[in-house]
Amino acid sequence: MLILPVRTVILYLLVVLVIRIMGKHQIGQLQPFELVITIMISELAAVPMQDTDIPLLHGIIPILTLLLVQVSLSLLSLKNEAARKIICGSPSILIDKGRINQNELTRLRYNISDLLEQLRLKDIPNIADVEYAILETSGKLSIIPKSQKRPVNPRDLQLNPPYEGLPSTLIVDGVLKVKNLSRLNLSQDWLLEELKKFGLQTWEQVFLASIDSSGSLYLQPKSPKGSD
Repeated sequence: MLILPVRTVILYLLVVLVIRIMGKHQIGQLQPFELVITIMISELAAVPMQDTDIPLLHGIIPILTLLLVQVSLSLLSLKNEAARKIICGSPSILIDKGRINQNELTRLRYNISDLLEQLRLKDIPNIADVEYAILETSGKLSIIPKSQKRPVNPRDLQLNPPYEGLPSTLIVDGVLKVKNLSRLNLSQDWLLEELKKFGLQTWEQVFLASIDSSGSLYLQPKSPKGSD
């Protein structure tokens, strides 16, 4: 009775490891060859899980082979431009300088309704506001609005805002992030003094505390037990 759960756990851990090695791409960002390999790996893992008569190695070896194929193709596409075009394809310009490329839409079997839907999803309801629309090799649509339709940024207003770095978490659910504190050259005594300003005595009482590049501390205490 324990054989099936053990085989399942082994294959699950193997697939998780393989996916981690393949990279941190989201499903919508996978190249075609990566998507095919991902689907095949899931199928190969499912068969030995369901049929205990199939040796476990008959599932593990093909999965590791596909991993080797994926890594090899990724390295090849990384090093060779021609190979990258063959393996991954090339981006397609659907809107070029404000004009819809009808021939490209026909070639890709990409209808105008799909194009308008993707523009709306990008918060661009009017196609007349688009300078370029590029269908990437992953299948996602990149939109470049016309210059007069782009959001205003500080440079347009001749402003020079201060630098904003990535905030660092100091406490998460009552657990002190010692490495982050040391990296910022901050002491635990300093943090305890800051907590006292919020009426707290220990970091176990803190749900989240983070500090930004300007030194401003964000802190949210834990909610009392039983409260919403």
